[in-house]
Amino acid sequence: MAEQEKEAALPPKENFSEWYNDLLQVAEIMDVRYPVKGSYVWYPFGFSIRRNVYGIIRELLDKDHQETMFPLLIPENEFMKEAEHIKGFEDEVYWVLNGGTTPLDVKLALRPTSETAIYPMYRLWVRSHADLPLKLYQIVNTFRYETKHTRPLIRLREITSFKEAHTVHATWDDAAAQVDEAIRIYSEFYRRLAVPVLPSKRPNWDKFPGADYTIAVDALMSDGKTLQVGTAHHLGDNFAKTFDIKYEDAAGEQVYAHQTCYGVSERCIAALISIHGDDKGLIMPPEVAPVQAVIIPILFKKPEAVLAACNDVKETLEAAGVRVTIDDSDKRPGSKYYKWEMKGVPLRIEIGPKDLEKEAAMLVRRDTGEKEQVPLSSIANEVIERFAVIQFSLLENAKENLKARIFDCNTIEEIKEKVSEGIAHVPWCGEEKCGLELDEEVGAGILGIPTDQDEEGNYKCPMCGKDTSIRVYVAKTY
Repeated sequence: MAEQEKEAALPPKENFSEWYNDLLQVAEIMDVRYPVKGSYVWYPFGFSIRRNVYGIIRELLDKDHQETMFPLLIPENEFMKEAEHIKGFEDEVYWVLNGGTTPLDVKLALRPTSETAIYPMYRLWVRSHADLPLKLYQIVNTFRYETKHTRPLIRLREITSFKEAHTVHATWDDAAAQVDEAIRIYSEFYRRLAVPVLPSKRPNWDKFPGADYTIAVDALMSDGKTLQVGTAHHLGDNFAKTFDIKYEDAAGEQVYAHQTCYGVSERCIAALISIHGDDKGLIMPPEVAPVQAVIIPILFKKPEAVLAACNDVKETLEAAGVRVTIDDSDKRPGSKYYKWEMKGVPLRIEIGPKDLEKEAAMLVRRDTGEKEQVPLSSIANEVIERFAVIQFSLLENAKENLKARIFDCNTIEEIKEKVSEGIAHVPWCGEEKCGLELDEEVGAGILGIPTDQDEEGNYKCPMCGKDTSIRVYVAKTY
């Protein structure tokens, strides 16, 4: 990939929209110039980030799930079976009408999500209680005709990296436990990305179409808006009844199964970029950084000895499992620093003649800019230790930032003031009418009831004045 010729500074991060869009291009994450609105191209560097990020979710799921792949095309007769589900997606569906120049007998939908592609097969696969639980997932592209303003990784017409899991269980309670497990998996996934998230139970008007209930996780972006970065849905036996998914229980009776589904998209990478990045570019947690360390030779004296030492360090780090490169290009050191800081490389290793005299190297952290000279004899251990420190620091800083931007609010005036800065924690009576009116009044919507909600409080709904023990998150959203 051709390097950026011009080292123009990014817009300051406080101008979030410009900063975000420019960073995706300059850091070579996604190219937005593809000639279909809402479809974007992954640069190889960006795709490496994607591969590392999705490697974590695969690792977490593969402990008790199996990966699979279902077709992209869904026949109209299957797609239209679940009325409530379809009502939630009917305006977003792309339809294939022709095969070549021949009109199709049955229209085919490009999956907006895969329930109606997967569940006809589950009807064939699930026969007995011995087949349960069934836990499958796939990572695929999905298509939704978004009419709102599209934005790379955040709001797309082609979602290129949709991880969707679909499980089948014997009882409603078993499915509820799986929803809780899905949220636990997502919390661990985001912990490893150093991205703190807030799980909450969505209000009924915002649950997944056809579900009994939905729990979602949200991340707070740097501009004060929240981004939904994962969902888990308890489907009850609603889809089982539609698609006739039954199993024979221990007593020999045919019983409808209970199901869940849960998904994560490339929004996880948007959150990763937004929460950690700064005015210089990306800041990557070491686990997902395509390049974890870059070696910069300082070559004004003894170039042969310096380059030999750099290659020795590279070999040592590679043997320790570190993703490392040497930038021995003809560019000046400052230009090299700019490039690798933009790409978020966690550690820079500088080696020059003065360092060699001390048999040492200079480590420079991307997240803090701290410099520290370390012995070449223990370079691998020193680097790996710094990775752990960087991961811890990124997560703790992100947690502190999130905590500082959640505000307890009890009046409409307080909510209006605080939702421009972050998340308001607000009393709510539980009535849909009040929830929707609150949205209209303050210009921000109810995310949901926190899953760790303490219901012993005594509050008053700011819309109707009724006593309530419920508090909800309210925020502006993408």
